[in-house]
Amino acid sequence: MRNKQFYIILLLVSALAWSSCTNKERVYDSAGNTKKKRFDPTIGKFNKLVKSSDMDAKYTAAVKYFEKEEYTRALTLFEELMGVYRGTSKGEEVHYYYAYCSYNLSDYIVAGYQFRSFVRNFPTSKHAEECAYMNAYCFYLNSPQYSLDQIDTKLAIKEFQRFTTQYPQSIHIQECNDILDKLRGKLELKSYESSMLYYNMSDYRAAVVSFGNHLKDFPGSKNTEELNYLIIRSYYLLALNSIESKKQERFKAAADHYIKFLDNFPKSEYLKQAELVYSSALKNLEKFNKS
Repeated sequence: MRNKQFYIILLLVSALAWSSCTNKERVYDSAGNTKKKRFDPTIGKFNKLVKSSDMDAKYTAAVKYFEKEEYTRALTLFEELMGVYRGTSKGEEVHYYYAYCSYNLSDYIVAGYQFRSFVRNFPTSKHAEECAYMNAYCFYLNSPQYSLDQIDTKLAIKEFQRFTTQYPQSIHIQECNDILDKLRGKLELKSYESSMLYYNMSDYRAAVVSFGNHLKDFPGSKNTEELNYLIIRSYYLLALNSIESKKQERFKAAADHYIKFLDNFPKSEYLKQAELVYSSALKNLEKFNKS
């Protein structure tokens, strides 16, 4: 009985192993039907090339892979050639291709580093201006949506400003300016929404400071009128919720900011609302003058 059970288990294990091995050899089409696994003859050729000691052959092959947009294989070869040709005339072209391999594989952090490194190592190269631009562009591509941390956005702005200063006649100047507008717009939107968050959370003291910083950092902001009005309203609401000793000072601040608002935006859509806040602030100030 035990021998019979043993043979049954052995047969099951063998069948599973055979099925597993067979499945590894199978390739399925989009309909789920099996088809013969294709053998890629270039794999063996590439592996042989990687093991080869003929660096000139590797360079020629790497360029061909690059031109055929087989960037992973090209990168593997150029990575080795970077060390082999360092300090030679061919080293410049290897470095240039290597940076673009990372870029075309969407590894923008590594690509940006390699473009910066290229400019440092080959400042007089015919590719230097292009690589300086691509360094900045990689920072731009790494810049996240406005709600996330904006370190890469600020770095991208810095690098584009550096590029436009260093290459004022570059064909990329207009593109740089367009991208700078987008990056600054992202910072502006983040600043605006952060300021509004304080206001909507009724943290009026933080809102006043944040609105002021926004207007200082983005003097041409499309939200300038709105934020100037909200500063008036924030001071007023802050005064209402303050201890008695702070109220007069804050009602006065609301009234003073209204006067400035009226001078700067006499036709503002927020003017009527601002007038209501101003009138209420004056009434509260009168109470202090009478006491």
